[in-house]
Amino acid sequence: MKSTKITPLYERLSRDDELQGESNSITNQKKLLEDYAKRNGYTNIVHFTDDGVSGLRFDRPGFTAMMKEVENGNVDTIILKDLSRLGRDYLKVGQYMEVLRQKGVRLIAVNDGVDSFNGDDDFTPFRNIMNEWYARDTSKKIKSVFKAKGNSGKHVSSCPPYGYLKSAEDKNKWIVDEEAAEVVRRIFRMTVEGKGPYQISQILQKEKVDMPAVHLQKHNAGLHQKVVFENPYRWGSSTIAEILKKYEYLGHTVNFKTRKHFKDKKSHYVDESEWVIFENTQEPIIDQQTFDTVQKIRKNVRRYPNGWGEVAPLTGLLFCADCGGKMYVHRTNNGKRESQYTCSQYSKVPVGKLCKTQHRIKEAAVLQLISEMLKEIYNYANEDKERFAEIIQEAQSQQNQEDIKKSRTRLAVIKQRLAELETLACKIYEDNALGKLSDERYETLDGQYAKEQKSLKAEMCELETSIDGYAKNEKSADKFLALLEKYQNFDNLTIAMLNEFIEKILVHERARKGSSDTTQEVEIYFNFIGRFVPPDFAQEPTPEEIEEMRKKEELRDRLHRNYLRRKENGKQKEYEERTKTKKKAEIDEKKNALRAEDIQKGVFIRIGDMAKKEPTFRKAAI
Repeated sequence: MKSTKITPLYERLSRDDELQGESNSITNQKKLLEDYAKRNGYTNIVHFTDDGVSGLRFDRPGFTAMMKEVENGNVDTIILKDLSRLGRDYLKVGQYMEVLRQKGVRLIAVNDGVDSFNGDDDFTPFRNIMNEWYARDTSKKIKSVFKAKGNSGKHVSSCPPYGYLKSAEDKNKWIVDEEAAEVVRRIFRMTVEGKGPYQISQILQKEKVDMPAVHLQKHNAGLHQKVVFENPYRWGSSTIAEILKKYEYLGHTVNFKTRKHFKDKKSHYVDESEWVIFENTQEPIIDQQTFDTVQKIRKNVRRYPNGWGEVAPLTGLLFCADCGGKMYVHRTNNGKRESQYTCSQYSKVPVGKLCKTQHRIKEAAVLQLISEMLKEIYNYANEDKERFAEIIQEAQSQQNQEDIKKSRTRLAVIKQRLAELETLACKIYEDNALGKLSDERYETLDGQYAKEQKSLKAEMCELETSIDGYAKNEKSADKFLALLEKYQNFDNLTIAMLNEFIEKILVHERARKGSSDTTQEVEIYFNFIGRFVPPDFAQEPTPEEIEEMRKKEELRDRLHRNYLRRKENGKQKEYEERTKTKKKAEIDEKKNALRAEDIQKGVFIRIGDMAKKEPTFRKAAI
């Protein structure tokens, strides 16, 4: 009975193989295999071909189609030029050869003299290892050329980032694509103004701005030349976030941000410390000050619009003076639009453990303080700019010494704790190996230690960077004066102004906790000049003012004692019960008035007012 099974002739050629000359061409492979099949009486031959595909990949179309025929039991014999055509990963080649053996498929590699019909060849595994070695060696040579090019300062990326194009005269030179560059500048500008990546992406989509891949397509650039995009304006928040991180927009060349393994050919991101940066190699799109401001914003707390459609302007700038934790915005629920900030560490469970008090402060009070201080600094600086610069330089020198001392102390503590964690990790490993510690308990402790180590190493890296930064401090009174001249009016502080002027604000606890009318220390650190208080801004109180404050404190103490007495004899509870209904009605009335304003602005929509739609059902794929 005549066999109906096919005889696959498999040919493969990669780009690296093309360097070996014409003998490896697909045409020559086909002729060689057809001649062999004809001489040895093989019929029903079918060609399976992969042209320009690496032997380290096994998702090759021709190879996949051939193996599908093997799985269906339609193959009797496979013929190929040599085993390197099958692949250059010796482990996977061995696995596929075992699959063929189990399926009863004969494998013939003509030039290697391999025929599975004759039994196992002891030299075959070594051939497969040598084939992989060839791929590894080729990869090393390519990487060597690639590394030499990158270390010389030339761009190694296949295409420039969005905002640049390759020069027609010199492919190694990037020129500014003004249309895209303006979008990049706008993205940075909107970030400084307080908008997050998602908000920016929605704005660009609404305005129908081409997303980067589509824009590059129009200039015959980029990696997606033949892709058809269903929505060409579909900006993603991740795309915005990536744009905001690129040093290339400062005019720098950044090489070796990714690394490929010679087997999977996939790019893997490497740590920033391994990047090679060449400065001022092309025209910048973003200035250094704007870039640094954006990195600071992105590093701190993200800003999300609240239920009123507003953005908290001070989020990411306020920190607790006692524990160093970030301060988060809260809005009272008593019918008033009053934003207040509290220490994030205080509210973590167990409450009051990481920080003893809330350090509560009103947003309006901080904004007023900043406004008044900027006005005072502006007036003071304009009186004598040279003297202002001298005072700033002296203050910076003293401040840097204090900061370096604190950073080095903290760095020593971190290094000691890291050494302790390493000892603990070794100890629990030994206890687990000796059976003194269960596997479940070991995994829990090991995970906790690893998490703490990661956190401490990240903090250590930041401290070391900051210590190095003090030595080459770029703070300048001139830059701060330029900012003052840029705005001059400080009555209405925008988010952009706050980010440009403020480095950080440290908030201390109120002198009398629980009292809204009390003193509270606030330290403001400005960009470029650090902490600076104009001489006439913080004046000592007069005897009359001191006496007035003393009387207020006495009154508060008396009222508090009366409150405690009423609470003890039950009168306070009776009063609260009598007034509870009335106060609730007043607050509800205020809330309803505010909600009406929100509805009118379009910030809030009641579910009952939304257009009703019939539910749609998607048919499940079978």
